[in-house]
Amino acid sequence: MRQLYPDISPNQTWHLQRGIHRLYIEECGNSDGIPVIFLHGGPGTGCFPAHRRFFDPEKYRIILFDQRGCGRSTPHCCIEDNTTWHLVDDIEAIRQFLDINKLVLFGGSWGSSLALAYAQSFPHVVAAMILRGIFLCRDEEIQWFYQSGTSQLYPDYWQDFISLVDDEQRDDIVAAYHQMLASENELTRMAAARAWVLWESRCSELTFHEAPNDKEHQSPAALAMATIENHYFTNHSFFSPNQLLENIACLTDIPSTIVHGRYDTICPLQNAWQLHRAWKGSELNIIPATGHSAFEAGNIDALIKASDHLSSLLKGKI
Repeated sequence: MRQLYPDISPNQTWHLQRGIHRLYIEECGNSDGIPVIFLHGGPGTGCFPAHRRFFDPEKYRIILFDQRGCGRSTPHCCIEDNTTWHLVDDIEAIRQFLDINKLVLFGGSWGSSLALAYAQSFPHVVAAMILRGIFLCRDEEIQWFYQSGTSQLYPDYWQDFISLVDDEQRDDIVAAYHQMLASENELTRMAAARAWVLWESRCSELTFHEAPNDKEHQSPAALAMATIENHYFTNHSFFSPNQLLENIACLTDIPSTIVHGRYDTICPLQNAWQLHRAWKGSELNIIPATGHSAFEAGNIDALIKASDHLSSLLKGKI
């Protein structure tokens, strides 16, 4: 079973001004290698050093950036001018800033949504795609995870999640959290953020290892993740209904690998199945005994194999 590549440090970092937002960008690996842009999840989680390790640093020019409002991008936790289409334009601006002709997109969860949105907007610059934990940003997917679906698999964790919500507001959990996350009371905002992030964390792996006092749930990163995710989900992620599936035909000629854990309870397998069925030429790898997280052993193995395969397929072509 394949493992992550060794730790590496960035060769260069930049900050790119985009209106009121200043984006953090880093480049790792081989500056003459195959350009790959890693699209993190959330939206609102930011990138981490381990994200660099899905790619052979001798073969790839690895580009990571923190999306608007999170990670090392500023202003922190900002939802102004923060929509899917701002992020799509940011990716294109980064491509031009780094003088890249064609690139590989690698994204999981929300990152898979953003990759599809960008590729459908700029298909001529996308050489290949690796997507994991497919999220198509449809209302039924939000209902599944934040209203009725995952709640039936984790009733104990769900009870913790909804404990902050008054009984009369429980018919719309996302709206109730939107109200708390916009509160003028800092304690209310932080309690809501911690609960939001903990719910997602507990459901992300097939076997969750509880970590009391996890700093991620206490930090400003939790507030950014919860606030930005809730902002997007309240606004249907700025997509029209079923938009990503309906526009998939323009990506038919792009080599694409989909990796999805069979027991993903955040983004159910049917998302990947429906995408694969609609997307001619795509390859779907269903990974047994794994959930949503990219860092479960089976998902790591499949993603590394996919990136290694693409490096051979695209060698000398971009």
